[in-house]
Amino acid sequence: MQCAPTYSMEVTDTLGRSASDTDPNTRNLRDIISRYQASKASIQEVDLANLSAVHEFASKISAGIANGQYPPLKSIICNAFYWNLVSDSELTVDGYDKTLQIGHIAHVALILRLIGRFASDGGRIVLVSSIAHYRVKTYMSPYLPEIPDNIDQLLRPAPDKDKQGRGFQRYASSKLVHTIWMYPLNRYLQQADDGLKNPRLKDITAVAINPGGLGDSRSFITNTPGSIQFMQKYVLKPLMPLVKCLVDPTFRSSAEAGVDLVELATDRAHPGERGYFTLLQKDTSDPLTLDETVQQNVWLKSAEWAGITKENTELKDALE
Repeated sequence: MQCAPTYSMEVTDTLGRSASDTDPNTRNLRDIISRYQASKASIQEVDLANLSAVHEFASKISAGIANGQYPPLKSIICNAFYWNLVSDSELTVDGYDKTLQIGHIAHVALILRLIGRFASDGGRIVLVSSIAHYRVKTYMSPYLPEIPDNIDQLLRPAPDKDKQGRGFQRYASSKLVHTIWMYPLNRYLQQADDGLKNPRLKDITAVAINPGGLGDSRSFITNTPGSIQFMQKYVLKPLMPLVKCLVDPTFRSSAEAGVDLVELATDRAHPGERGYFTLLQKDTSDPLTLDETVQQNVWLKSAEWAGITKENTELKDALE
């Protein structure tokens, strides 16, 4: 999350599962922050696999903004995700599929709890989508991402002998749900002047971005078969420019993708725009994401799963 009043790294909250220096990723983040002596940054710990912890964190940040400890928000980047391509679905303490909860439900809770704490001139919400959200077969899985008629089936997927195929399907479905959810979020924010009685919310824009294929992503060595780890180590990383040139023009490093996320989050790229992007190019998401009936179902169910009610969000009328 980035806070007002600047569009740089002046005041930033960065979330992680562990804020301890024993975590190598946290150490790396602290090292980056230390290079900017004038920055005001804090690293906050929250376990997205525990909705009670997510709500507790949201309450803490909300109270801090209200009492002046933190300035109002200018952006929220929802980048976290989880997958497991070597086992069946794992359930969180809340009883939800871990992939769906970390990649979508917890983000819904954070956004809707904090939506009323944005600056008076608005801001931006960036949801990280993926090319995987499109309902087409890939080399990673023969199964398509889906929104079943009974959407609650996404919460507890059945076991299956094809661990990689079903694991990737769970990941792709979470990205599909996340991308769909962006559309009603924008719709309700834009309606703020009409019925939600909170006109400043209309200046908050939401985008979903496919950041491209990230050849150096840590995800390839976490909960993945040895074949995928081998592919990353000996093909994807060392041959990244060649893969980009011959196979996938969106293939790039995580650092390059990170720049685009920040450009969108700070409104330097496509200021005031909403919708789906591939890299920094406006794009069209999967046709299912544009179905307003599906959008509304995903919207209401996501709020239900995340524990969002009229009592704990500024988008009260959007829950009717």
